[in-house]
Amino acid sequence: MKKYLRIFLATWSLLYGSSLLAQVQPSNKDSIVQLFGVVMTADSLRAVPSASVIVVDKGRGTITNNDGVFSIVVYKGDKITFSSVGFKDKTIDIPMNLKENQYSVIQLLINDTAFLPATILRPRPTREQFERDFVNANVPDDMYEVARQNTDEAKRRILISSLPADGREAVNYQLKQQSNKYYYAGQIPPMNILNPLAWADFIKSWKRGDYKKKK
Repeated sequence: MKKYLRIFLATWSLLYGSSLLAQVQPSNKDSIVQLFGVVMTADSLRAVPSASVIVVDKGRGTITNNDGVFSIVVYKGDKITFSSVGFKDKTIDIPMNLKENQYSVIQLLINDTAFLPATILRPRPTREQFERDFVNANVPDDMYEVARQNTDEAKRRILISSLPADGREAVNYQLKQQSNKYYYAGQIPPMNILNPLAWADFIKSWKRGDYKKKK
């Protein structure tokens, strides 16, 4: 009888004890918080792009976009560090007593003054040398110029002809060749030498210079 009583008590403690423990401890779902906001400069209230938003001791984080906006999933009680080159780091705590699963912040970063060694600026020896260096200076393209070059038709043709086909393109080409072979199985395939559309494509390719000898 005592043996069955001990088994009953052990089973009761496992079933009801775990349920009571689950009621006392908050679930992970209740502790998840969607943290979002904007990172700005403290003196001029300008957006800080590419600022790091790191969850301390968790090994994860995110960065702000060009407008300084960010969004990341954290837990209640986490420590969040905001950092960017030229600014002092700032760490905040996610409150434990949040009633909702969303938390927004407007984080201001203070400029971090860095004292560099003295630098002596010297002009060019002659005006002719200054004009030569000024004209030949390489100014990097901005994002709009890079986007315009990437969408240029001539450059896209050069990339298509120079870059090798990837795996997907090679498989699609192979399947297309097999499909054409099976389509004309048992009969003579048409000859494109009398096809006006094929001649039109050949003339366009010849005018573009696709058949020129490449060095």
